[in-house]
Amino acid sequence: MKRILVIDDEEATLDILKQVLEMEGYDVTTAGDGEEGLALFGSDPFDLVITDMVMPVKDGLDTILELKKKAPGLPVIAMSGGGRIPKERYLEVAKYLGNTKTLPKPFSRDEIVTMVKEHLASGEFSEGIEV
Repeated sequence: MKRILVIDDEEATLDILKQVLEMEGYDVTTAGDGEEGLALFGSDPFDLVITDMVMPVKDGLDTILELKKKAPGLPVIAMSGGGRIPKERYLEVAKYLGNTKTLPKPFSRDEIVTMVKEHLASGEFSEGIEV
C-alpha cells in the first residue's frame, strides 16, 4: 500500500483529502504545517507528499526544498489557493523543484485522484534541483 503525506494548514482540506485518498486504497497521514510534515517524513518516509504552498510556520516551498534534500526523487504535488500573490505564481515556482506536479485550489475529487495515480505510476523519479 502506497503511503501519502498530506500537509495543509486547513483542517477541512486535510480531512477531505484523507477520506478521498483512503477510499482509493492509500495509507494517508496528515500534518498541519511544513515543520510537522518534515518531522513525520523524517521518522518514516512516504511514497508521495501533497503540500499546500501557503502555510504558517514553514511554507510549502521551504518544505519541498527540505524534502528534496532528504529524498531528491520524491514525487510531490504542490497545491495552492493563493495568498499575497496569485496561486499561479506559487505553483510556477514549485514546477522547477524536480518531480513536482502542481494543482490549483479548488480542485475536484477526480483531479486529485488522477494526479496521485499518475504521479505514483509515472516512475519519473528525477533528481530535481540541487539545493
